[in-house]
Amino acid sequence: MNLENSSKTKKLALSILFDALGYVSFIFPPFDFVWAPASAWLMTKLYKGRQGKIAAAITFIEEAFPMLDVIPTFTIMWFYTYVISSRKEDVIINIEK
Repeated sequence: MNLENSSKTKKLALSILFDALGYVSFIFPPFDFVWAPASAWLMTKLYKGRQGKIAAAITFIEEAFPMLDVIPTFTIMWFYTYVISSRKEDVIINIEK
């Protein structure tokens, strides 16, 4: 599965979908036993490097514990990657000029 080369829009759509899948455990709690490791694996495929690994660990913990599923970790990671991190790069470039 090659998700790291997907467009920003596709990653956002997948992030929202994966966060919505996490809500299934409110209806069917045993789903967390399957979804927690699967969501961590998907996070490492969507976002590479150290940030992806840290996000995967957070996602696994969030999905494994009951009642934490309301946190949209995939969408938060997308926002961090494409909004917050891109602003940091802009600041670095402006300082260097």
